[in-house]
Amino acid sequence: MTSAAAANRELDVVIVGAGFAGLYMLHRAHELGLQAEAIERGDGVGGTWYWNRYPGARCDVPSMEYSFGFDHDLEQEWEWTEKYATQSEILSYIEHIADRFNLRDDVTLSTTVESCRFDESSGRWSVATSDGIDRCARFVVMATGCLSAANVPDIEGRDGFGGRTFHTGRWPHEGVDFSGRRVAVIGTGSSAVQSIPFIAAEADRLTVFQRTATWAVPAHNEPLDPAVVAEIKADYAAWRETARDSSSAFGGYYPRREVSALDADDAELAGQFDERWEVGGLSFLRAYNDLLLDEQANATAADYIRSKIAELVHDPGTAALLSPDTIVGCKRLCVDTDYYATYNRPNVRLIDVSSDPVERIDATGIVVDGVVHAVDDIVFATGFDAMTGALDRIAIEGRGGRSLRDAWSAGPLTYLGLQIAGFPNLFTITGPGSPSVLTNMIASIEQHVEWIIDAIETLDAGGMSTIEASDEAQAQWVGHVNEVANHTVFHGCSSWYLGANVPGKPRVFMPLPGFPEYRAVCDEVVADGYRGFVRT
Repeated sequence: MTSAAAANRELDVVIVGAGFAGLYMLHRAHELGLQAEAIERGDGVGGTWYWNRYPGARCDVPSMEYSFGFDHDLEQEWEWTEKYATQSEILSYIEHIADRFNLRDDVTLSTTVESCRFDESSGRWSVATSDGIDRCARFVVMATGCLSAANVPDIEGRDGFGGRTFHTGRWPHEGVDFSGRRVAVIGTGSSAVQSIPFIAAEADRLTVFQRTATWAVPAHNEPLDPAVVAEIKADYAAWRETARDSSSAFGGYYPRREVSALDADDAELAGQFDERWEVGGLSFLRAYNDLLLDEQANATAADYIRSKIAELVHDPGTAALLSPDTIVGCKRLCVDTDYYATYNRPNVRLIDVSSDPVERIDATGIVVDGVVHAVDDIVFATGFDAMTGALDRIAIEGRGGRSLRDAWSAGPLTYLGLQIAGFPNLFTITGPGSPSVLTNMIASIEQHVEWIIDAIETLDAGGMSTIEASDEAQAQWVGHVNEVANHTVFHGCSSWYLGANVPGKPRVFMPLPGFPEYRAVCDEVVADGYRGFVRT
């Protein structure tokens, strides 16, 4: 879309973001005959998969499930090549979506949304962007993604480093050559687990700075078996529905076993965990139905993974440092390829900074406990200001000029993760208070977009202009989310689910465990005349 064509645009819907969520929302808006525009700060569509191009980047949800199910022809015709798709293959898929459904003309790239302000007199949103064009819309849909605001730690001297610095979530599109370089990786979360084996194979020396050890299970990635693909595609809709009836909205390959780990003896535990370990992937936590609900049950999985780390890492001291003492899954479980084995390489060193944090960065390297670790490159694998970070970076004002930052000063408040009291006609796709990051994100995105489209269509059919969450319903929902989370092990460690990785961020558990139950509540709310929403 050219600037001239977009100047001072009067729209039905402004969509912020052009990843999976933004593009599907745009597609459904087109089907409803709405004038819609998606605004994307990247130079291309793709969202998470546009930015995260670090070595080894791939999805941890099987590709046959991490894909759209809204179009029969699309899912039949698209051919995934591997069990877990790479970043480049997923980006190609998203670009195909943009072309196949003629979405590009209504996507404005290289443009940042700076503010969204609700005008009570007109009942419309004024959206200011970096291109200087004024947009006025009845609805604003935040498709900003849960993991899109990069978190770079504020370490003293960071900007004075004399070498190159990178963040895994903002990787150069041309790639990075580490040949012959001394490289530091700060962080051991998912992006580090995926990238460290690749960096180690290239670099002269790799030093990993670890604050908290990470739980990881093998991916056992492999080319997709054409016979398996054909079997799934023979009844793709039913296969997807079975997966979406699971707590995480995926698991069509290996569903959760509805038995307790506490009822199993040592031999059965070992056998089940062995089986899931050989299968690989996040299905490991579905070996028993209480691994994420009961700490004693969870400990059986923890003991098993620690035993595997001891087998895989030759040096006992390094293996001990890599063995977490936390609950499995209270942080995102990582899916790896040769992560632990990489520490057996002679050019790889692990530095524990749990008790002696990184003091500072100087021109030559990273200083820990008075020792300078000289490096040529620093990779910040330090994750994101998750769930709320991208929204916090936009000046959003609702009724009475109240800012979203003020409304969320003690933590995010939403109703169903879809709307916020005091912010009419503003929707959040996979917002805090919805299952979002605890699920297959594509399933959650589809469910949210379809709910939003139905809400808009119902408003128009009833001659109404606005919809927003009531304060009472929002308060009750936030209480419900906390209550559900308290019945799980997710509070067992400091994680980005709680915002613990961002200094000063309120510690609030943001996603809601349990996709089928959540989807049922959303349906019940609609059937009850949009219970908890105020429509005018």
